[in-house]
Amino acid sequence: MSYIQRGTLAFKLASFALFAGGFSTFAILWATQPLLPDIAKTYHISPAASSLSLSSTTIALSISLLVAGSLSEVFGRKRIMTLSLILSSVFSILTAFSPSYHLLILGRILQGISLAGLPAVAMAYLGEEIDSRSLGMAMGLYISGNSIGGMTGRIISGILTDYFNWHIALIGIGVLSLLSSFIFWLILPQSTHFRPQRFNVKQLSRSLLSQFKKPGLIYLFLIGFLLMGSFVSLYNYIGFQLIKPPYSLSQTLVGFIFIVYIVGTFSSTWMGMLADQYGKRRILQLSLFILLIGVCITLGANLWLKILGIAIFTYGFFAGHSIASGWVGKAASRDKAQASSLYLFSYYAGSSIGGTVSGLFYSHFGWIGVVAMIVILALVSICVSIRLGSIVKHQSSVSNGTGIS
Repeated sequence: MSYIQRGTLAFKLASFALFAGGFSTFAILWATQPLLPDIAKTYHISPAASSLSLSSTTIALSISLLVAGSLSEVFGRKRIMTLSLILSSVFSILTAFSPSYHLLILGRILQGISLAGLPAVAMAYLGEEIDSRSLGMAMGLYISGNSIGGMTGRIISGILTDYFNWHIALIGIGVLSLLSSFIFWLILPQSTHFRPQRFNVKQLSRSLLSQFKKPGLIYLFLIGFLLMGSFVSLYNYIGFQLIKPPYSLSQTLVGFIFIVYIVGTFSSTWMGMLADQYGKRRILQLSLFILLIGVCITLGANLWLKILGIAIFTYGFFAGHSIASGWVGKAASRDKAQASSLYLFSYYAGSSIGGTVSGLFYSHFGWIGVVAMIVILALVSICVSIRLGSIVKHQSSVSNGTGIS
C-alpha cells in the first residue's frame, strides 16, 4: 500500500479534512480567551481566576489526550477523531446555556475531555498515511487549520459578544464547528497503514511509558510545554492590556487582534517546508529566536508596534509547534498516537500552568511581568533545542540518519 503524496487527490482531501478538523477543535478551545475581561466583570473575579475558563479546558484536554491516543490504537484513527469533533461541538452549544460560573467551568471541562480525540490522533494519522517527503507540508496545513480555527473562534466570539452576549458567541462557535465536523467525516480518507491493537491496559500503559526512553523525545515534549506556556500567557492577557487606557479598545477590536493568526497559518506551512529541506533542528531554533524577538517588541507603547510584536511572536510560535509536532511523529518508531499524545499532554499542560501563573505576573507587575515570564520560557526552550540538536547529531552518526534526525 502506497503512501499519500503531495499533489494527489487523496493528499488534498486528507489535508482539507484535517484543516477542517483543526479549525473546529481550536475554534472551540480558544473561544473564551477574548471573553476573559467580560467573564471577570460578569462574575466579579480577578483576571487569573477568569483564566480558569480556559485553563480548565486545556488541563482536561491534556489528561484526556493520553487516553484518546491509546484508544485510537485499538478503535482506529478516523473513528476517534470524528466522535471527538461531533461531541465537542455539541458540548460547546450546551455550555452556552450555563447559568453560573461554576457550571461554565464544568461545561468547559467536558469540552476539554471531548476535544482530545482529534489532536491526539491527527499527527499519528499523518505520520502513518503521508509520504515522508510530503509530511512537512501536510503537517503545516493541519497546523494552519488550528491557527485559523483559533483566530476565527476568537474574532467571532468577540464580535457576537459585543452585539449580543458571550452566551450567543459560544452557540455560534458550536454551530460552525458542527458543520466543520461533518465535512471532516465525509472527506477524510480511511487509514490504510493503521494496524489495530487489542485492548490491553497493561500493554498500552507500558508502550506509553516506553516513549520516554527514546532519545530526544522528552526534549520535544519539554519544548511543547514551553512553547504553549509562552503563547497562552501572551494571548490571555493582551486583551486586559488593550481595553485599558491609553488604548481603550472595544471587545470587537480586541478580537480582531487575533487576525495576526494569519501569519501563523503561513509560518506553519512555510517553515515546515523549510524544515523538510534544511533540517528540523536549524529551523526549529530559528523559530524560537523569532518568538523571543516578537515578545520583546510588545513592550513598546505604540499600539501598532505591539501588534507587530504579536505578529512576529505568533509567526515563531506556529513555526516551532509545527516542526516539533511533526518531529514527534517521525521520532516515534511505533505507537505514534501515544507519542503524539504525550507531546500534546505537555503542550496543553504548558497552556494550563503558564496561562494561570502569568495571570499572577500580570496582576502584580502588569504587562512587563508577562513579557518577562515569556522571555524566560523562550530562553529555556532555546537551550533545550540546542541540547536536542546535539542528540540529533549523535544519533545521525550512530544510526546513519535514523532515530530522530
